[in-house]
Amino acid sequence: MSDKPTSSADATLIESWLRARSVCRGLPQPVSDRGGLRLETNLEKELRRYVFAHPADGLRALGEAITEPLIYLKLTGTGEQLKALLPARWQLDVPRYLMTCDQPAQSTDIQLPTGYHLETGVDGCNAAVRISDSSGSVAASGYAAQCHDVFIYDRIEVSDQHRRRGLGRAVMQALLRTRTSANHRQVLVATEEGRALYTSLGWSVYSPFSSAFIPAGAGAKR
Repeated sequence: MSDKPTSSADATLIESWLRARSVCRGLPQPVSDRGGLRLETNLEKELRRYVFAHPADGLRALGEAITEPLIYLKLTGTGEQLKALLPARWQLDVPRYLMTCDQPAQSTDIQLPTGYHLETGVDGCNAAVRISDSSGSVAASGYAAQCHDVFIYDRIEVSDQHRRRGLGRAVMQALLRTRTSANHRQVLVATEEGRALYTSLGWSVYSPFSSAFIPAGAGAKR
């Protein structure tokens, strides 16, 4: 195996999305490492992640070398492709999907149920949307960043008690309104549940996006 592309994923698009995501989250920019990109996330449950656009020798080498938890290996590909490169101590995370949308923006009004209030804030290339209920509690929220030739959506969340009321759709529409250039491709990563919402909004699955981690206490199992 080599570090040359072996699938249809565009490494430039993956890097642009990761760089914009770091801007959106206020994280350090990713750096090249062993044919992929390394991101220092420094979170309670994740210290670092490595992201590869394609299967590569560097990904396999990292899987062999890393023995401690809190480090994630990610691949623009299926879970089966990722698992085949790693020792048995690695466990697959829930499947996700890299999605893109190339449709022109629609000028439809944002519809909110009675009692909800939407706020949008823009700070440079970053945007944030918050929907509150009648008590002022956050019912839904989301973020976006427009930079590095992409417009990325991030952390689109709807509280459990406010689901199935169109709030996720409203967050997406409000974020889209902050997009100032049609030349910036729209990109996001979705869960299985989120994929259905985004598909209904005109999005397409670009590629599976798979993750693996070492569970706490797994030790150096081969």
